[in-house]
Amino acid sequence: MDRLDTRELAYFAALAEELHFSRAAEALGITQPVLSRAIARLERRMGVRLLRRTSRRVELTDAGRVFRDECHDLLDELDAAVRRTQRAAHGHRLVIAVRPGAGSGLLPRLLRLHTGAEPELVFTRDAGAAIRDGKADAALLCLGTDDLTGLEAVEVGRESPVALLRADHALAVRPEVTVADLREEPGYRAQCPAAGLDEIMDRVALGRLVTVVGSAVADRLPGEVTAVPVSDLPPTTLAFCWALGATNPDLLSLAETVTKGSTPVLDGGSRLLGI
Repeated sequence: MDRLDTRELAYFAALAEELHFSRAAEALGITQPVLSRAIARLERRMGVRLLRRTSRRVELTDAGRVFRDECHDLLDELDAAVRRTQRAAHGHRLVIAVRPGAGSGLLPRLLRLHTGAEPELVFTRDAGAAIRDGKADAALLCLGTDDLTGLEAVEVGRESPVALLRADHALAVRPEVTVADLREEPGYRAQCPAAGLDEIMDRVALGRLVTVVGSAVADRLPGEVTAVPVSDLPPTTLAFCWALGATNPDLLSLAETVTKGSTPVLDGGSRLLGI
C-alpha cells in the first residue's frame, strides 16, 4: 500500500468527529461527493472497513475508532513538527511554558542559570502538552500529577499551597485556611486563571479573585495581597521538564546546568532526576 497523505487523514478525522458526511464536508470546505469518494478510496487502500453507513447514520467500526485516534495523533504531531521547525528558523529562542500560580518564585531563580537570550514565557494550564505539541521547549511541571510521558525532568523545588487573599480580607489574619473556607468566598477559583502573576495579583488586590498558588510566590506579593497556607492541600514537587531528543541549543545548555550533580531515579520515557 502506498503511504497515505495528510489530506486523507484530515478527511477521515473530520468525518469521525462529525459522523455526518454533509457536515464534515462543509467543515473541510469540500463537497459531500468528494468526501464520500475519498473515504471509500481510503478504505479500499487500507483494506479495512472504517465506517458503517446506513440511510440514517454513520458509525465507526472498531478499526475506525482506532484509526480516528491515530489520525488525531499524527495530525497533532505534524502540526507540532511544523511549529518546531518554524521556531528553529527564528533563532531557536527558548520558550518556557508555565502553569499560572505554580513555580512563580522558582522560575526567576531557574532562569538566572540561563545565559542566552531572554526566554519567552507561555502561560497555560497544560504545560506538558505545550512541550509535546511544539509550542514550548520546556516547562515547570508538578511531579505526581502532571503527565511526564516523553519528557526528561529535573526536580527543582517544593511548594506548599497558599491562598491569595486581599490584605484586608477576613481570612487574611488567620494562620491557615482550608479549602472549605475558600469555597465560601464568591471570588474563589479552584483553578488559578491562565494569566501572568502580575494580573493575578491585581485581581486579588481588587477583591475580584481568591485562588490557591504555590508558596514560592510569597516573595513577590504586593502590599495589598496576603498569602495564607492552605492546611488540607498537599505540597507540590516541581520539575523542570523538556522533550526527549530536544535539539534547541539554549534549552540543552540550561538543562545541562540544571542537571549537574543529579542522579537518575527512574528510567524510560519519564526520567525523573533530583538535584
